[in-house]
Amino acid sequence: MFCAMLLAVTPILASPVLAGAIQQISAHDGAVIVQFDGVVDKADVFALAGPDRIALDISGATAGRSVALGGAVQNIRQAQFSADTARIVLDLAEPAIVTGGAFSADGKSLRLSLRPAAPKEFSGTVARGKTQIIPPMLFRAEPPKRRYEVTAAIRSNVGTGLPTISGPSDESLPLVVIDAGHGGHDPGAISPHGGQQEKDVTLAIAKSVRDEMLKSGRVRVALTRDTDKFIVLQDRYQLARKLNADLFISIHADSAENPEANGGTVYTLSEVASDREAQRLAARENKANIINGVNLGGADANVSSILIDLTQRETMNVSADFAKLLLREAMPNMRIRGNSHRFASFIVLKAPDTPSVLFETGYLSNAEDVSFLSSREGQRKVARTLANAIQVHFARRIASR
Repeated sequence: MFCAMLLAVTPILASPVLAGAIQQISAHDGAVIVQFDGVVDKADVFALAGPDRIALDISGATAGRSVALGGAVQNIRQAQFSADTARIVLDLAEPAIVTGGAFSADGKSLRLSLRPAAPKEFSGTVARGKTQIIPPMLFRAEPPKRRYEVTAAIRSNVGTGLPTISGPSDESLPLVVIDAGHGGHDPGAISPHGGQQEKDVTLAIAKSVRDEMLKSGRVRVALTRDTDKFIVLQDRYQLARKLNADLFISIHADSAENPEANGGTVYTLSEVASDREAQRLAARENKANIINGVNLGGADANVSSILIDLTQRETMNVSADFAKLLLREAMPNMRIRGNSHRFASFIVLKAPDTPSVLFETGYLSNAEDVSFLSSREGQRKVARTLANAIQVHFARRIASR
């Protein structure tokens, strides 16, 4: 009833420019295929009872008209659920459940697999709520064209020269290590709105964060890099460990194929990613260690796996608490994405004894985000967000002792 009422309302608000309009929806032979004229942000799929229906909320899409029916689907309805979300409702001739779903490689079509189900099984699907499906994120910087020689010098920053610690000389004060993502031959994302490179944006933000935190005189700060150089992923968190850091923050500014995707996201460690986007993003970032087919990373086998597990569980809990605090402090200063605390197996988060977060500050593929992150004022706002969160974090840690 509620869904039907929503679909009966014709939107009167002007919609923003979205990435993809629905071109056709077809249902036949146990499958539903939705085609778009461009990429969309994501799809949330869920079941509704009384009558039995399957609904799709497509973020970053506008509703269309073309429909072809068949199989378990007896009717298809669609409308603009909100300014940036199209809703599709599949009226079922008999109970059926979605057994799988994926976007095509170009992100311009979504295929759902359906099969008939007993009423009890369908009711269980209704109770489970929404399943999120994310299209491939294909917009990335091209890999370096030239060949890079792999030498021991790339890892020398850990063994011989540790980063400079800025701030008071009192070693009892907490130490925060800020990691500017990418660097050197690895540019990270490249913006289509001016060509800004992620490695430059993250370094500017990291320096701004350092300067902002030093104003208080209550923390010490070190940067994994303060110039345009490449650092192996494991070395980034190993630098923090060698400095006995109390907190490690890796700064990034990613991109998405959907230019409407925007806002910050905070990631903490999990061996199982919280959604497919996080899983893909972690897998892609972790590949930055591989140059010309040579894996520069190495696993540390000197520590007992049991001790690592026990220590890392506590570290992950502290990291998650800081992530929540960071998002709270970010709200007044910058745009934050929905579902903004996510979990992924980023290599840079895997220090077993150093609380760590990866802060995706925004999307260089979004015109407003790249303008914000490239500006001095935007970088200062990000810096204030982090500095405030860090101050509260350590105040809480001291109070709980």
